[in-house]
Amino acid sequence: MGMGPHSLGAVNDAAIGMFDSGVGGLTVARAVIDQLPGEQVLYIGDTANTPYGPRPVQEVRRLALSIMDELVDSGVKMLVIACNTASAAVLHDARSRYTRDKGVPVVEVIHPAARAAARVTRNGRVGLIATEGTVDSNAYADALAAVPGVHLFSQACPRFVELAERGITTGPEVMATAEEYLAPVKAAGVDTLILGCTHYPLLAGPISYVMGEDVTLVTSSQETAKDVYRELARRNLLRAPDAPAPRHEFRSTGDPASFAVLARRFLGPEVGRVRRAEVIPAAPSADPAPVPNSSEDPA
Repeated sequence: MGMGPHSLGAVNDAAIGMFDSGVGGLTVARAVIDQLPGEQVLYIGDTANTPYGPRPVQEVRRLALSIMDELVDSGVKMLVIACNTASAAVLHDARSRYTRDKGVPVVEVIHPAARAAARVTRNGRVGLIATEGTVDSNAYADALAAVPGVHLFSQACPRFVELAERGITTGPEVMATAEEYLAPVKAAGVDTLILGCTHYPLLAGPISYVMGEDVTLVTSSQETAKDVYRELARRNLLRAPDAPAPRHEFRSTGDPASFAVLARRFLGPEVGRVRRAEVIPAAPSADPAPVPNSSEDPA
């Protein structure tokens, strides 16, 4: 049974809406469920259109807005863009369309990871591995521009997403791909590496092995979950402590059975029956004026 639109006074009990191009955003969902165990999550994996990384920005924007429309129509109280490529492509549109116009807050994954990297680097040399779309957007470079002494070295790693979506997270193919992709950022002498795609934590073991024990891996998941808590608390949207046990719901635009197998592997028993998401293409939106992000300062 889906979670319907809000009834009067039920906003706090509504789900947190999350989406990604596939299973990668489940790393963020895991952190949110762990840090906010009383909250409910409604997650959509756009497996019919994965990967987002090679797609034109306008196409990513259209796909992301379509899914966020579906989540808002399902009555969520918050949107979490659990995808770096989509965060870079659609954040300002989303904050205009949903926060300004409908009062639904939007949390993304780029600034939380940038904040964490700025905090932990010792030598100021920060590596970024991400999809082509995220690297080309310069979103991380912009997020770190205000931090003095930090230099960013970026590398697109498109095959990592394909491997994660196939459930291949270790073995010779993963190691060979990691050695190839990570050689440039390793040669740059980085001491911190941002895993700038929510799929990449699923490959953290091989990535850490190739980079070496002196390099700190930074993911957006834990920091994003903290932003989710802060935003819900600030808006008085947290579920009541005596609310019924949370029910999480998972949908896929592709084959629900295939998604369920991977989702249970990466997230665990929280994943019950997966439904197919019937997403209606979003109408084109004009480029709105940027909506300020109070948490965009990475320092």
